[in-house]
Amino acid sequence: MTVLLALLIAVAALTGHTWLNATRWLRRPTDRPDDVDEPVAVLLPLRDEATRVTPCLRALLAQRGVPGMRVVVLDDGSTDGTAEVVRAVAGDDPRVTLLTGVAPPPGWLGKPHACWQLATRADPDATALVFVDADVVLAPHAVAAAVTELRAARVTLLSPYPRIVVATAGDRLVQPLLQWLWLTFLPLRAMERSSRPSLAAAGGQFLVVDRAGYTAAGGHAAVADKILEDVELARAVKRAGGRIALADGSRLAICRMYDDWPQLRDGYSKSLWASFGHPGAAAAVVAALLLLYTAPPLIALRFASTAPLVSMVALIAYLLGVAGRVFTARATGGRWWPDALAHPVSVVVLGWLTLRSYHLRKRRRLTWRGRPVS
Repeated sequence: MTVLLALLIAVAALTGHTWLNATRWLRRPTDRPDDVDEPVAVLLPLRDEATRVTPCLRALLAQRGVPGMRVVVLDDGSTDGTAEVVRAVAGDDPRVTLLTGVAPPPGWLGKPHACWQLATRADPDATALVFVDADVVLAPHAVAAAVTELRAARVTLLSPYPRIVVATAGDRLVQPLLQWLWLTFLPLRAMERSSRPSLAAAGGQFLVVDRAGYTAAGGHAAVADKILEDVELARAVKRAGGRIALADGSRLAICRMYDDWPQLRDGYSKSLWASFGHPGAAAAVVAALLLLYTAPPLIALRFASTAPLVSMVALIAYLLGVAGRVFTARATGGRWWPDALAHPVSVVVLGWLTLRSYHLRKRRRLTWRGRPVS
């Protein structure tokens, strides 16, 4: 019973932290920003995105409040006609420049190299860089709001996390864990104030950086071989003396990251090993998550008839874990009913994906978009 009470207290504390982050410390860019009076370069890396780039690019061309905005698109070795789709959508719009990328040299992964090519070839007068992925669709005021928040927060890098669109059962089990993990375990206020590179998070789907701070940090050249180039870029900014911040971007952008379960499974498998680092650390984190969030409902069921008090304490611990998911969903525009009730199952799936990630990396079988990633 003592161990169970300790578990209950730990879950309660973490859920309380989730609530604080979600309701007090998470930045929320304005819905009605003033016009941005600085030149802004929006950078869009593409590799085999012919079926997804159209809504993304149309949304970029519909941006309001950024008269100095230019869009630079990089076709990164696509074989599915991505460049032709870009030309058809952009037409003769003078704000759009389409570049043809070159293959990454030794020591570079594909995504950092594509972003680096974009950043180095963007308008040199642009003082803010906005990186956007092809699976992101921005609201008409998104770029103006994000740049405004970057300047208001006085940070070098701002990560406005999009609302993740979920459609399949796999989406609903796994995708909400992205926001839940950093809202539960990352002290947002301390992250903004601290200079420690280890205290950093960012999402590369929609990322806004000050041009001078990006250059001082080494840009994507500083994270050339990193699979989690977004997080590593945030750390590089901190090492260079800059500051970073996360924001709720659910009213600014939506993102459908994966079309089906195989894509989701492989997408997480390629990067989870990099999130945890040493396999021992990954094992410890996964074991702790299983103990805190999956064990309570099992204990509640096991002792429901033989030890009602034990069952009740375990049930409360389970419900507190569910509450953390509810707080996260409500703060980031996600779906909470009835998905939050399956939180213990989500944690189990995360554990399996983590195990798969390390297994495939050990066998050197991790690839993404036809390129090796480890």
